[in-house]
Amino acid sequence: MVVIVIAVLVIAVRDSDESTTPAPSTATTAKTSQDQTQAPQGERADLISFQLDDRSEAGFANIWLAWTIKNSSSAKSDYSWEWEAVDASGTRLENGSQWETDVQPGQTTRGQYPTTLKTVKGIKLNITSFNRTASY
Repeated sequence: MVVIVIAVLVIAVRDSDESTTPAPSTATTAKTSQDQTQAPQGERADLISFQLDDRSEAGFANIWLAWTIKNSSSAKSDYSWEWEAVDASGTRLENGSQWETDVQPGQTTRGQYPTTLKTVKGIKLNITSFNRTASY
Protein backbone atom coordinates (compact mmCIF):
# COMPACT_ATOMS: atom_id res chain seq x y z
CA MET A 1 0.00 0.00 0.00
CA VAL A 2 2.79 2.43 0.93
CA VAL A 3 4.69 1.62 -2.27
CA ILE A 4 1.63 2.43 -4.40
CA VAL A 5 1.14 5.81 -2.66
CA ILE A 6 4.82 6.69 -3.11
CA ALA A 7 4.71 5.66 -6.79
CA VAL A 8 1.61 7.80 -7.42
CA LEU A 9 3.23 10.79 -5.69
CA VAL A 10 6.43 10.41 -7.71
CA ILE A 11 4.48 10.23 -10.97
CA ALA A 12 2.31 13.24 -10.03
CA VAL A 13 5.34 15.34 -9.08
CA ARG A 14 7.29 14.36 -12.18
CA ASP A 15 4.36 15.17 -14.51
CA SER A 16 3.63 18.61 -13.05
CA ASP A 17 4.34 21.83 -14.92
CA GLU A 18 5.42 24.53 -12.49
CA SER A 19 6.25 27.29 -15.00
CA THR A 20 4.17 30.45 -15.11
CA THR A 21 2.55 30.87 -18.50
CA PRO A 22 -0.12 33.14 -19.89
CA ALA A 23 -3.53 31.54 -19.79
CA PRO A 24 -4.88 30.31 -23.12
CA SER A 25 -7.91 32.08 -24.50
CA THR A 26 -10.24 31.55 -27.39
CA ALA A 27 -9.57 35.05 -28.71
CA THR A 28 -7.38 35.18 -31.80
CA THR A 29 -5.04 38.11 -32.22
CA ALA A 30 -2.45 38.95 -34.83
CA LYS A 31 1.06 38.91 -33.35
CA THR A 32 4.49 39.71 -34.65
CA SER A 33 7.13 37.00 -34.57
CA GLN A 34 8.70 38.64 -31.47
CA ASP A 35 5.42 38.39 -29.54
CA GLN A 36 4.66 34.78 -30.44
CA THR A 37 5.10 32.13 -27.80
CA GLN A 38 5.16 28.40 -28.28
CA ALA A 39 1.97 26.48 -27.69
CA PRO A 40 1.91 24.57 -24.40
CA GLN A 41 3.25 21.03 -24.67
CA GLY A 42 2.00 17.81 -23.08
CA GLU A 43 -0.65 17.86 -20.41
CA ARG A 44 -0.73 21.68 -20.27
CA ALA A 45 -2.09 21.68 -23.83
CA ASP A 46 -5.28 20.02 -22.48
CA LEU A 47 -6.31 23.42 -21.05
CA ILE A 48 -7.75 24.74 -24.29
CA SER A 49 -9.04 28.06 -22.92
CA PHE A 50 -8.91 29.88 -19.59
CA GLN A 51 -10.27 33.41 -19.61
CA LEU A 52 -12.23 36.07 -17.80
CA ASP A 53 -15.94 36.34 -18.60
CA ASP A 54 -17.35 39.80 -17.78
CA ARG A 55 -21.05 39.48 -16.92
CA SER A 56 -21.27 42.88 -15.22
CA GLU A 57 -24.56 44.77 -15.45
CA ALA A 58 -25.95 48.09 -14.24
CA GLY A 59 -22.67 49.08 -12.58
CA PHE A 60 -22.31 45.84 -10.61
CA ALA A 61 -19.12 43.85 -11.23
CA ASN A 62 -19.78 40.19 -12.04
CA ILE A 63 -16.59 38.67 -13.46
CA TRP A 64 -16.12 34.92 -13.77
CA LEU A 65 -13.33 32.57 -14.81
CA ALA A 66 -14.31 30.27 -17.68
CA TRP A 67 -12.31 27.30 -18.97
CA THR A 68 -12.38 24.42 -21.39
CA ILE A 69 -10.34 21.23 -20.96
CA LYS A 70 -10.02 18.40 -23.47
CA ASN A 71 -8.44 15.18 -22.23
CA SER A 72 -5.88 14.21 -24.85
CA SER A 73 -4.57 11.25 -22.85
CA SER A 74 -5.68 7.64 -23.11
CA ALA A 75 -6.86 7.45 -19.47
CA LYS A 76 -9.52 9.07 -17.30
CA SER A 77 -7.82 12.11 -15.76
CA ASP A 78 -8.07 14.68 -12.99
CA TYR A 79 -6.79 18.22 -13.54
CA SER A 80 -5.69 20.86 -11.05
CA TRP A 81 -4.12 24.22 -11.72
CA GLU A 82 -3.09 27.40 -9.94
CA TRP A 83 -3.70 30.79 -11.51
CA GLU A 84 -3.21 34.48 -10.86
CA ALA A 85 -4.78 37.66 -12.22
CA VAL A 86 -2.32 40.57 -12.51
CA ASP A 87 -2.85 44.16 -13.59
CA ALA A 88 -0.74 46.10 -16.10
CA SER A 89 1.76 47.12 -13.39
CA GLY A 90 2.30 43.47 -12.41
CA THR A 91 0.33 43.62 -9.15
CA ARG A 92 -1.45 40.37 -8.36
CA LEU A 93 -5.12 41.15 -7.75
CA GLU A 94 -6.39 37.62 -7.21
CA ASN A 95 -5.21 34.03 -7.36
CA GLY A 96 -6.70 30.61 -6.81
CA SER A 97 -6.92 26.93 -7.65
CA GLN A 98 -9.30 25.11 -9.98
CA TRP A 99 -10.07 21.43 -10.44
CA GLU A 100 -11.76 19.18 -12.96
CA THR A 101 -12.12 15.50 -12.14
CA ASP A 102 -12.98 12.26 -13.93
CA VAL A 103 -12.51 13.59 -17.47
CA GLN A 104 -12.73 10.66 -19.87
CA PRO A 105 -10.20 10.20 -22.74
CA GLY A 106 -11.16 12.51 -25.62
CA GLN A 107 -13.86 14.22 -23.52
CA THR A 108 -14.20 18.00 -23.36
CA THR A 109 -15.41 19.69 -20.19
CA ARG A 110 -16.19 23.32 -19.40
CA GLY A 111 -16.22 25.09 -16.06
CA GLN A 112 -16.69 28.48 -14.48
CA TYR A 113 -15.98 30.17 -11.16
CA PRO A 114 -16.77 33.65 -9.78
CA THR A 115 -14.02 36.16 -8.95
CA THR A 116 -13.79 39.30 -6.83
CA LEU A 117 -12.28 41.32 -9.69
CA LYS A 118 -13.87 44.70 -10.38
CA THR A 119 -12.82 44.97 -14.04
CA VAL A 120 -11.26 42.95 -16.85
CA LYS A 121 -9.47 45.93 -18.39
CA GLY A 122 -5.71 45.47 -18.29
CA ILE A 123 -5.98 42.16 -16.40
CA LYS A 124 -3.76 39.26 -17.48
CA LEU A 125 -4.34 35.67 -16.37
CA ASN A 126 -1.30 33.46 -15.73
CA ILE A 127 -1.18 29.74 -15.05
CA THR A 128 1.38 29.23 -12.26
CA SER A 129 1.00 25.44 -11.92
CA PHE A 130 -0.80 22.77 -13.94
CA ASN A 131 -1.17 19.04 -13.23
CA ARG A 132 -2.94 16.14 -14.90
CA THR A 133 -3.11 12.90 -12.93
CA ALA A 134 -4.76 9.56 -13.54
CA SER A 135 -8.27 9.37 -12.11
CA TYR A 136 -9.18 6.21 -10.19
